[in-house]
Amino acid sequence: MKRILLGGIFAGLVAFIFSSIDHLALPTGHMGIRSLPQEDLVLGALATAIKEPGFYFFPGMNMEKRPTAEEQKEWEARYMAGPTGILVYNPAGERPMAPRQLSIELLTNILAGCIAAFAVSLTNTSFSKRVALVALLGLFGWLSISASYWNWYRYPGAYILAEGIDQVGSWLCGGFVLAAVFRGR
Repeated sequence: MKRILLGGIFAGLVAFIFSSIDHLALPTGHMGIRSLPQEDLVLGALATAIKEPGFYFFPGMNMEKRPTAEEQKEWEARYMAGPTGILVYNPAGERPMAPRQLSIELLTNILAGCIAAFAVSLTNTSFSKRVALVALLGLFGWLSISASYWNWYRYPGAYILAEGIDQVGSWLCGGFVLAAVFRGR
């Protein structure tokens, strides 16, 4: 249990450091991300129209009830006509890369590292296979989440590719840590 906890902490820390470098120093940190054209106009309209933070999908449909066949058909026509998209919106704004956000990111990386450490603790295999196992966990997460966002919500391909590089790279590095921690098994 001690190895799992220590390995998870160190693997999560290494994954956090890799991801920090990936986002701040490499081009992958901004791949697929664009600024809004006519930002002042768009932000003014958003501030006027949306008062609550949330995840907004458009064209919208009342998600609190099951739509009638007519409502579904009307929504599909609006969706096919476009534009379509999602908006994660916070009307209040906040400090970028606030200590709270960085702390939560580190904590979630450590928790993920502990899960990876537990998985590695169940194996009795070579160093390289342990590294590969943890890197595959990063690939699994990317395929099951980010690739779905590309498919369903049309996240830009470059952004999704950057996410893959970040997830697999982070957990490849974390895998080296865990393979070393569990080396003598």
